[in-house]
Amino acid sequence: MLSDKVKLTAKDILEKEFKAGMRGYKPEDVDKFLDLIIKDYETFHQEIEDLQQENLRLKKQLDEASRRPASTQTAGTTNFDILKRLSNLEKHVFGSKLYE
Repeated sequence: MLSDKVKLTAKDILEKEFKAGMRGYKPEDVDKFLDLIIKDYETFHQEIEDLQQENLRLKKQLDEASRRPASTQTAGTTNFDILKRLSNLEKHVFGSKLYE
């Protein structure tokens, strides 16, 4: 699972405190940048959740489809059915001329 691999959450980033140094960065600039990172993190997290749900749904759908008998997976038409329909059509169109 992804949450086991990701070390930081949006909350971790938001709550991170940095010590001020003598010639450090402007805290306002750091905060603005961290806000952007937090928004991206939340977006990525939501996208991952959505994709995982879709993946589960598709796996379930595939599993259900593979459990159905083969005859119900097709439109109910086999080669035999096609040949029978073709024969009936030929009889109707050509009538007794076929068998002379």
